[in-house]
Amino acid sequence: QVQLVESGGGLVQAGGSLRLSCAASGISFGSYHMNWYRQAPGKQRELVARITSSGNTNYPDSVKGRFTISRDNAKNTVFLQMNSLKPDDTAVYLCNAQLAFKNYWGQGTQVTVSS
Repeated sequence: QVQLVESGGGLVQAGGSLRLSCAASGISFGSYHMNWYRQAPGKQRELVARITSSGNTNYPDSVKGRFTISRDNAKNTVFLQMNSLKPDDTAVYLCNAQLAFKNYWGQGTQVTVSS
């Protein structure tokens, strides 16, 4: 059974930082591309960070320079370091594991940034 369990969300003031974690089980973690998405009320789900199985990363302009994705294959965990947070970053953040046509999702963790 595949499980992706996010943690690390919470309430933070604008300008602050949070570090999200996603622990994976039931998959060959090192083979998967890992992604962080976010979804705010009334908005489409948005990809905010991607790290490939080989460690390449990419980010949309909205978070580039503020967010950093990393992975620890020994611990089957992917991280999202979020700095200089803005109220617009408020959303549920979801972990995603993707390999070819396989796609798995976590339940999400809430991030709220107050102004």
